[in-house]
Amino acid sequence: MSAGGGTKAILAALGANAGIAVAKFVGFAITGSSSMLAEAVHSVADTSNQGLLLLGQKTSQRKATKEHPFGFGRDRYFYSFIVALMLFTLGSAFALYEGIHKIQHPEALTSPIVAVIILVVAILLESYSFYTAITESKKIKGDVSWWGFIRQSRTPELPVVLLEDAGALLGLVFALIGVSLSVLTDEPVWDGVGTVMIGLLLGIIAVILIIEMKSLLIGEGATDKELEIIIDELAAGKVQRVIHIRTQYIGPDELLVAAKLALSPGLEMDEIAQAIDDAESRVRAKVPAARLIYLEPDLDRTTV
Repeated sequence: MSAGGGTKAILAALGANAGIAVAKFVGFAITGSSSMLAEAVHSVADTSNQGLLLLGQKTSQRKATKEHPFGFGRDRYFYSFIVALMLFTLGSAFALYEGIHKIQHPEALTSPIVAVIILVVAILLESYSFYTAITESKKIKGDVSWWGFIRQSRTPELPVVLLEDAGALLGLVFALIGVSLSVLTDEPVWDGVGTVMIGLLLGIIAVILIIEMKSLLIGEGATDKELEIIIDELAAGKVQRVIHIRTQYIGPDELLVAAKLALSPGLEMDEIAQAIDDAESRVRAKVPAARLIYLEPDLDRTTV
């Protein structure tokens, strides 16, 4: 996938979160709601996160150097990993601290209707951002489930934005419930409970992202479907079979393929070179991300 769809989703989330953060801080200043403060910090973290994702897309486009001969594609994985860490520290940890503090020392809300209005408007803005992320993700998701897309995607930005937006929407709902229950029951402790729920939610999302981004940073190979296609395309023409193969994504849009191929016996040098070139062409035609292909011709020693 090109970065275009991810960039559109990031920009939509960036604009929504920046505006929401300002509104939430104003709401907290007026009402004193800990849920509102937790959500404001969450929105600041999300806004910073989208900036980091854009930075990762920019730095990943640098040309390869002697020190980094395969380029800088993994910058996108690195910055996505930093996003997950920020979501955990700035979002989850702060919300849990603030929520527990407000449960232990509850304070009555002032002008709660202001908080309700801001939260409802924020839900509408986040819904737009979430819708944009879903629309862009559907273009590359295929038939896999949404959870499968998050687990299998080699492009980090869309899964990150999807989970961030989903967490933001649920967090806003928790904040709205907390504020509403505080007003209806005249028990401000519910505001603290809502804040703790926001912290737990963000913590779960952050851990999922940390695990997925760490896996991408270490290096993931082609998906099962991609690997099956690559092997089928390699094992054609004058290639008898694939003896062994290794693949690894060195960036979201760049797959490294290395394989040893058993060629038909008795081929001349020019025929071997042509067979290798044809195999590379077939793979690139079916899996465009396979930009780096290294093939080693050999004899099928199981038949000789």
